[in-house]
Amino acid sequence: MKPEFPARRTWTAFAAALALAGCSSLPPAAAPGFADVDTPEAALVYYQSLHRLTPSEFARERGNFAAAPRTAQARLLGAMLLGYPRAQQDLARAQALLDDILRADDPAARELQPLARVLADNYAERGRLEAQHERLALQLKDAQRRNAELQEKIDRLADIERTLIPRGAPARPGERR
Repeated sequence: MKPEFPARRTWTAFAAALALAGCSSLPPAAAPGFADVDTPEAALVYYQSLHRLTPSEFARERGNFAAAPRTAQARLLGAMLLGYPRAQQDLARAQALLDDILRADDPAARELQPLARVLADNYAERGRLEAQHERLALQLKDAQRRNAELQEKIDRLADIERTLIPRGAPARPGERR
């Protein structure tokens, strides 16, 4: 009989608990509403719930953001909405909201600053990647244009070569011209 290692038992117990949790008949927890978010953890749950929203629900959430008072929590959620990758994005405006949180000194903002820093770094990186993508797309178009020009030159040279007057028949071996 093989000795069982503690890590293996722990992994087995974890897998069993995960399987049982998947069979649970409890309804899924409701996503927090815009006004229900008051901690960084709740903000993360809110962000995770965004992928389940339909376009009309997403538009409603953006309307809730527009109507909400400008608290640190509202700014954070607004930045999440504005920077969400599966919807119309406004990364510059999202960055401005996050910068407001990062500069604020009130306790509510200080509690959200680590999450705001992560989002700000993520949005800045996405902005850099989008700018790089645009540069590469321009370089690709330029390379394709140059390629087409070179192909046209090659085709014109081939046409010139075909129209050249053929020279006399090739000489036989041992024969001089």
